[in-house]
Amino acid sequence: MNPSVNAADNRPAAMKTEGFTSFAEFYPFYLGEHAHPVCRALHYLGSISALSLLIYLLVSAQFALLPLVLVAGYGPAWIGHFFIEHNRPATFKYPLWSFMGDWVMLSDFLRGRLQQKMPRH
Repeated sequence: MNPSVNAADNRPAAMKTEGFTSFAEFYPFYLGEHAHPVCRALHYLGSISALSLLIYLLVSAQFALLPLVLVAGYGPAWIGHFFIEHNRPATFKYPLWSFMGDWVMLSDFLRGRLQQKMPRH
């Protein structure tokens, strides 16, 4: 059986929109929702900004400003979805797997492995 095809509905895993049972099954869908390179770049910017801000706020003990980490992380990403991809962020339906997807996608990009994992439409 072809692992990139969902047995339940015969659609490629990247096209499936619900019923994920694992992150491995979800990740091709996640990448498909980030097909435009500018959207992905905005995600990278958001992830790195959020991590940098989190470290700074923790080191400087400015705990009251911690909610800004969410703005720094999700702001650029959601701009990419609403104005570039024209789709709804997967975070709304799959918050944990989407959070994981952000970091795995960034890691794949930095290690030069992202293009081979991007779904073919």
